[in-house]
Amino acid sequence: MTSRQDELAIIVYAPVFQGDEGRALAIIHGMERALPGLRLEWTSSEKEDLIALPDRDAWVRANRTSSGFLFLSNDNDEHPVTIAAWENPSGLAAGSPPHVEVHVDLPLDTAGPDATTDVLEAIAEGAGALWGHATPFKAGVEIAEQTSPIVEGPPRPPRGLPALKLPEMLHSPEIPHRLGWLNYWSAATARAIGFPDQARDADLLSRARYTASGGWVVRLTNAPLDLDNPEHLATLLRTYERFPAIGGRSLP
Repeated sequence: MTSRQDELAIIVYAPVFQGDEGRALAIIHGMERALPGLRLEWTSSEKEDLIALPDRDAWVRANRTSSGFLFLSNDNDEHPVTIAAWENPSGLAAGSPPHVEVHVDLPLDTAGPDATTDVLEAIAEGAGALWGHATPFKAGVEIAEQTSPIVEGPPRPPRGLPALKLPEMLHSPEIPHRLGWLNYWSAATARAIGFPDQARDADLLSRARYTASGGWVVRLTNAPLDLDNPEHLATLLRTYERFPAIGGRSLP
């Protein structure tokens, strides 16, 4: 069984699902294609026992609501993979409507960087996401502290990371709240943050993929992001400096 320290967390943020438009199954099927051999054909009971779903797709269609879809997993205690989606009533920015969050957890050793890029792309494109990220759990905890206020006042992020504004202080839902190891930026988000600039973003573009919808998946480091690695930390800091709109830092 993997520990949280060995997990990769993927989250994408998308408009609320409307009717039976197929986005739920597009996400699930896309993830299974990205990880050959993966079958998300189990759910859990109220007692958290796994329940097999002989006709998973029919079950998803029958149980899906406008707010997302219920928990699914594989049946592998050594390499557990889970996915679920739900509606967040808060907006991604000031005055914006509710949104759907798709959350995926999988062991870091389940896929290499290229396959993980495939997974993030499949989930985000299937969801019609605005933006999203995939980040190892340990690094993600520290990155989350960039927006976490403390008793004494505003956030005091570790390692010299910049403090980021809360979503209700942002002016556009296309603006990412933070960076991750792998970053999905829709076409609208890429325009909002000014990516790509061929001259300034040569290094990022060497690890970026252009998607069918006109978005981008951008990997900050070849290996999973590890903030104990000085080169990884420097890359994260440099990328925040390059895109001051992320986290609303360019706002007054």
